[in-house]
Amino acid sequence: MIQILIIDDSKNHRLRATELIGNHFPNITIVGEAEGVESGIANIEKLKPELILLDIQMADGDGFDLLKRIAIINFKVIFITAYEEYAMKAIKFSALDYLLKPVTVEDLKIAFDKAENQIFNDLKVQLSTLQLNLNSTKNIIRCESASNYTMFFTKKSEKYVVSNSMKEYEDILEDHGFFRIHKSHIVNISYVNSFDKEGYVILKDKTSLPVSRRKKSELMELFARL
Repeated sequence: MIQILIIDDSKNHRLRATELIGNHFPNITIVGEAEGVESGIANIEKLKPELILLDIQMADGDGFDLLKRIAIINFKVIFITAYEEYAMKAIKFSALDYLLKPVTVEDLKIAFDKAENQIFNDLKVQLSTLQLNLNSTKNIIRCESASNYTMFFTKKSEKYVVSNSMKEYEDILEDHGFFRIHKSHIVNISYVNSFDKEGYVILKDKTSLPVSRRKKSELMELFARL
């Protein structure tokens, strides 16, 4: 699920983008909207989006002004505008894509497919880096969700915080012996000590974590196969 922020000074254009995304792209979650540079920066800092649909010309500046004021750009950008002459400048800012208004479903599909591929590739790089820092995923005990961040806990009682939602790591970690027991928790199965009748797993370090109702049967089946 990709989290997107829409920044456009036209309420009608924001509404159109919201409707198109809501009706055609179930893998895209709109986390917020903004109408200009100032509100855009504030929402980027607050909401930590993975992708921004960014208007170029706005009442209090343009999209390029906004990006120049962001110290660390850790999101992808799709520019939208009514004017073709901004295309080269958008390319220089390494935009993921450049769409002309009115935006169509086909335009968004192409742009979102690019975004999904790049975000997933970035996540693989991040996880690879994390693996190098931790030596191996075998050293990871569990992951815990913290809003748009993920906390990794290790056997050495270390904690690493990564600026992506836990869902982004679930698909990657499941191939390394991890299982999502709850919306907020992924555990290393080899580090699970027991599973009690109250619906909690007890890890080898005595940490107790809840198992969601819909995950209980899956977890029991997994233990039975081990």
